[in-house]
Amino acid sequence: MRVNHAGEIAAQALYHGQALVAREPAVQEFLLAAAREEGDHLNWCRERLTALGSRPSLLDPLWYAGSAAIGALAGLAGDRISLGFITETERQVEGHIDDHLARLPAEDGASRAVLLQMQRDEVAHADHATERGAVELPAPVRGLMRLTAKLMTTSAYWL
Repeated sequence: MRVNHAGEIAAQALYHGQALVAREPAVQEFLLAAAREEGDHLNWCRERLTALGSRPSLLDPLWYAGSAAIGALAGLAGDRISLGFITETERQVEGHIDDHLARLPAEDGASRAVLLQMQRDEVAHADHATERGAVELPAPVRGLMRLTAKLMTTSAYWL
């Protein structure tokens, strides 16, 4: 659950960074609404961490700062690319949650419920970004995003 919490910190920051430089008011509002939903996910993950007797990642401030900067860079490339970044991010998160669901103990129904709702919301974010004109990102960018996510999730697991 610590990894999911760190991911929600990063997602919220990405959206904040992107919203900061969005050109179209409708895109900015979409990003801010998605960031609010990520805030809900963050709270759910924090509650599960507490219930499980665990703690958030010690690197959460780094995840937020780095992700806000990445989000702003994606946003500076233009709204359609920024929306493409959202689509790709959320598709990767969907897969990440699938992996967590597969490894989650069967008796942890509370965590499963949180993850399933988060996954539904992430899929909706991707779909809405695509509907608003997202462009598909080049394969090297998608690969770099996967590599960055792997670095974050591995670090958050231990720290």
